[in-house]
Amino acid sequence: MWYNSILETIGNTPLVRLNKITGQLKGTILAKIETTNPGNSIKDRMAIQMIEDAEKAGLLKPGGTIIEGTSGNTGMGLAIAAVVKGYRCIFTTTDKQSKEKIDALRAFGAEVIVCPTNVDPEDPRSYYSVSSRLQKEVPNAWKANQYDNPSNSKAHYEQTGPEIWEQTEGKITHLVVGVGTGGTISGTAKYLREQNPDIKVWGIDTYGSVFKKYKETGEFDKNEIYPYITEGIGEDFLPENVNFDLIDLFEKVTDKDAALMTRELARKEGIFAGNSAGAAIAGLLQLGNSLKESDVVVVIFHDHGSRYMGKMYNEDWLRERGFLKDEKLTAKSILKKRGEQGIVTADTQQSVMETFNMMKTLNISQIPVTQQGMVIGKVTESDILSALLENPSLKSSSVEEIASKPFPFVDLNTSIDKISSLINKDTQAVLVEDEYGKINIITQYDIINAISEV
Repeated sequence: MWYNSILETIGNTPLVRLNKITGQLKGTILAKIETTNPGNSIKDRMAIQMIEDAEKAGLLKPGGTIIEGTSGNTGMGLAIAAVVKGYRCIFTTTDKQSKEKIDALRAFGAEVIVCPTNVDPEDPRSYYSVSSRLQKEVPNAWKANQYDNPSNSKAHYEQTGPEIWEQTEGKITHLVVGVGTGGTISGTAKYLREQNPDIKVWGIDTYGSVFKKYKETGEFDKNEIYPYITEGIGEDFLPENVNFDLIDLFEKVTDKDAALMTRELARKEGIFAGNSAGAAIAGLLQLGNSLKESDVVVVIFHDHGSRYMGKMYNEDWLRERGFLKDEKLTAKSILKKRGEQGIVTADTQQSVMETFNMMKTLNISQIPVTQQGMVIGKVTESDILSALLENPSLKSSSVEEIASKPFPFVDLNTSIDKISSLINKDTQAVLVEDEYGKINIITQYDIINAISEV
């Protein structure tokens, strides 16, 4: 058997039991792994639905241009369908989105315009507003409008909901979904509630989003809105696809908890999922005390971890935001293991020979060069040898004349992996300023010692 195009492979994604990360919870916890779709996300389902419904309605004509504001995943689904069906794509997105998502859209031939995150949706610079303007300006254009397009929820009513019902043999008791456009949770919940009105539907929100307070009070509070890091969930407006009547409650999850849980899914379950999956599991753990042994919980894992390599799966990125403090793998811990060790430097006015004799006496192979206490370069044994072989008279010249560019500086939270990547045949050490403002040098030897003691 074969498929006539990649679009026919959308859907029928696996349901996988979680065993370790939710081990303290009662009941059976299942993940709906949407990364097996061709675009590696659940958004493929509604992307093709929106396109086909637009074709039937005569809104999207042959050779037309698809316009959309997207965080990346919907754009991917639309771009794949556009390749197969012969459409052009122009997408607007925010500068909050990972580089991997933007690069992936461009890989399929889409044009991507990056807009600022920290502006109101009505602001002409927002990715919502820019996409609406392009729809008017570009000939034969159609805007998918995933937030308000009913085809979004329809796709999940006709596909995701029935799949989950069949895969759990009708035993599902709880549906847990990160809420962004609202199409996934609303469409899936509508179908499941028609089969069993007692199914609980829990929406996962993020701090900086308006959903939770609106559900609980009916008030749209602009004071709730502020920038957040978590991708794929939360909004600063109310999409028409969010059916609040179908959602029993919203649970907010911090950026830190969502990011670290995303990472834990790979490390404890072997599931390489995106940021919204981490948020969903973190939210479930916060709500989990109410579960019973007989409960069957389905959590939607929207997209793939490959789109977050520069963020949630990057330890330096996590440390920079204070999300991860793993001292045994940082510059700080290397210095701590090595103990107090003063740095030797050569002043720019020292002669080449004086510098060489100092290095020989102290048995060091490289040395930072300073001017009035500031590091302005470095000299290695090989630099001196090469210089003297070429011109022996340089031995009485100032060392500044043969100095090369300085060792790179790192901060105390920089990981061993990052430091190691900076060290090579041309750069044999890095410099780091400790908490007292003192400059320290870290060599390859220091890294090997630190690792061997772990």
